Amino acid sequence: MNIIIAGIHTGIGKTICSATICQKLGFDYWKAVQAGDLENSDSVFIKNNVRNPSCKIHEERYKLVTPVSPHYAAELENLQIKRGDFKLPETDNNLLVETAGGLMSPLAEGFLIIDLIEELKLPVVLVSNNYLGSINHTLLSVAALEQRKINILGIVFSGQNNPASEEYILNHTKVPLLFKIPTLPKLSKNAFAKMADEIAINF
Repeated sequence: MNIIIAGIHTGIGKTICSATICQKLGFDYWKAVQAGDLENSDSVFIKNNVRNPSCKIHEERYKLVTPVSPHYAAELENLQIKRGDFKLPETDNNLLVETAGGLMSPLAEGFLIIDLIEELKLPVVLVSNNYLGSINHTLLSVAALEQRKINILGIVFSGQNNPASEEYILNHTKVPLLFKIPTLPKLSKNAFAKMADEIAINF
């Protein structure tokens, strides 16, 4: 089974969600586009925090050093991120693909993250986080995916609990809750392993 991890916003827990799934289920990991500090990239984070030996990390298709939107980072670095230029890594294992930013984050002119998701034709795990405005962002994200008939496996809530917000989102969207990721006091292999042991993930 191959899946895409997408988010309602940037910095809301996609990589932590990815690490949890890779640790629990042993999925391979692929960050298609990375923009920012490559020494502390999301792939490096997975390598440093997932100890499941089944998890292989595949090289990014685009590695951009500027910590801005991918389309702008590519422009600054004289690159062009192109439609149709993404091929899933070859593996005999299940594959997890982590996207960059939110669904409407641009990769190039007229080419958004949601366009890439549509091209890859994989079901989506949507990561949400409880902050002021997250209900709006989550409902809009679900609506955008449904409008394109993209299969949503379910929602993952990352970070601080907010039962009222979570209940509203689940009742309104009718999208199943896959699991919740608590705020970890310390990010480490042991912390991820312990958390993964305690979480039931059913796709």
